[in-house]
Amino acid sequence: MGVDACRKVALMQLSWHWPWAALAGVAVCVAVILIMIVVQDRGAASRDDAPVFGLDDDLSSEHASHLFRVWKNLGRLATVALCAAILLSVALVARPSQVDRADERSSNRDIVLCLDVSGSTLPYDREVIKTYANLISNFQGERIGLSIFNSTSKTVFPLTDDYALVTKQLSHAAAILKGVESQDDIDKMSDRQYQQISDWLDGTQNRTDATSLIGDGVVGCEAMLPGFAYGGRASTSAKRNRAASVVLATDNVLSGTPTYTLAQALDLARSAQIGVDGLYSGPKEDVDADTTTQMKSAIESHGGVFLTQSTGTSIDELVRRIEQRRTREINRTDQAALIDAPGWWVAALGVLVLAWLVLAWRLKR
Repeated sequence: MGVDACRKVALMQLSWHWPWAALAGVAVCVAVILIMIVVQDRGAASRDDAPVFGLDDDLSSEHASHLFRVWKNLGRLATVALCAAILLSVALVARPSQVDRADERSSNRDIVLCLDVSGSTLPYDREVIKTYANLISNFQGERIGLSIFNSTSKTVFPLTDDYALVTKQLSHAAAILKGVESQDDIDKMSDRQYQQISDWLDGTQNRTDATSLIGDGVVGCEAMLPGFAYGGRASTSAKRNRAASVVLATDNVLSGTPTYTLAQALDLARSAQIGVDGLYSGPKEDVDADTTTQMKSAIESHGGVFLTQSTGTSIDELVRRIEQRRTREINRTDQAALIDAPGWWVAALGVLVLAWLVLAWRLKR
């Protein structure tokens, strides 16, 4: 027998959670038996001088003798079944238990998807959203939120570990954005599709003459995470209970005057112990532009991961690389618990009680 097999056998060995209850039950049974013996002996002594009537004459026939033997055997079986049921009941009172051991994993991480939905990046956001929708099946304990921004920010859904809700929201967003992946898609868009996209983007363009205010958008995403404070006054005296990160997808093309620059937004994130990773989502021909280089420098100088499609890597692969870099299992341990294991005991008790009832009914007849 291998080591793992021996370990499983050892873990399956029963123990008794309340052994004293079994001892008390046995003591009660013994006391009842002793009382019955004493009462019977006293009754027999008082009948020593009384005339005794036998059944020998009445049972002299073969048929009557056979019925009497059957009656005595049924009585013995009923007694055995009742005694066994009592013993099993006593055992169950003692709560038979066993050790249940399993590997428990949890990931205490908060993730905010921070998507630039300006006209230049919107066609690339769908693949980011689709990738996260696929990754959710592997999440366990992570909370995820989605914020989109243009000149202003909008929370699509806050941090939650309700993965059914997250999947539904991301799938809805991916379906809507399918119509803006190319100019041909836009030209073929129906009025209904246009209205759906307009409704989804509603609230992201509340400032005139300004689009893609990246710094403000990142601050809006950071504000969804616990422990963040505007002005850089977040508490850093205690370590975060949950790791926090923002995944920023943008081309870093700014148009307008933001309240916060990207560098200032990243400073705020660092003071709140929030990691910010960057994903270039824009035309491949602009991957070496100054705006992209500035974004890469800012994010990496603040400890983040910055990825582009310069090597032909798809956005799907880039998002997965960020997840592999950031995901941390902060609690992976063998957890052991003592659990009740009535198992076959209850089933056997039920069979014995049923057998006793049948035998008692047969004896009564």
